[in-house]
Amino acid sequence: MSPLRRVGPADPVNFRMPEPRPRHRALALASSVAVVAVLACVSFAALVFAKHHTVYRAQIRDADVIDFVKSFVTNYTSPDPFHANDYANSVLAQGTGKFATAYDKSLDTIVIQVAQSERGFGAVQEIGIERWNSDGSADVIAVAMMTTKMPDGKTYESPSRWVVTATREGERWKVSDLKQVI
Repeated sequence: MSPLRRVGPADPVNFRMPEPRPRHRALALASSVAVVAVLACVSFAALVFAKHHTVYRAQIRDADVIDFVKSFVTNYTSPDPFHANDYANSVLAQGTGKFATAYDKSLDTIVIQVAQSERGFGAVQEIGIERWNSDGSADVIAVAMMTTKMPDGKTYESPSRWVVTATREGERWKVSDLKQVI
C-alpha cells in the first residue's frame, strides 16, 4: 500500500490544468476537404452511372423495336402464293389495334390476292425510328425492296417505303398502324 499523502491547497502540482495538446488545424482542414472531395466524386459517379444506364436502356429499346419492325416488313413484303393463308395469318398475328381490325376485315380478299400473285422476296434496305410517341409506341420508317421472279424468267424489283407504328403489348411488339409512303 502506498502511504497516505496529505494534499494542501497551496500545492500547485495537483491543482493545475493539464497542458493543452497542440492542435493540428491543417490536418483537420485536410481531412474535411478530403471528405467533401470523396462525397463529390461518389455523387458524380452515381449520376454518370444513372445517365449511362438510362441511355443503355433506351438503346436496347430502340434495337428491340427496330428488330421487330425489320422482321415484320420483311415478312409483309414477302408474299407466298403457295401458303397464302399462312402468310395472311402470320401478318394478322403481328397486328393490333386499327391495323389488325382493318386487316381482319379484308383477310379473304388479301388471301385471294396473295394466292394469285407471284412469289416475292422482301428485304429491308434501311430502317430507323422516326419518333417515340407519348403512349410508348414508336413510329419506324422502313425502306424495303421486293424482288419478284416472273414466269417468263424476268426479275422485277419494286421499292417501297413504310411507316410502321409499333406498340408494345406485354412482352411483344405489335403493329398498330401501317402506312405506305409514296
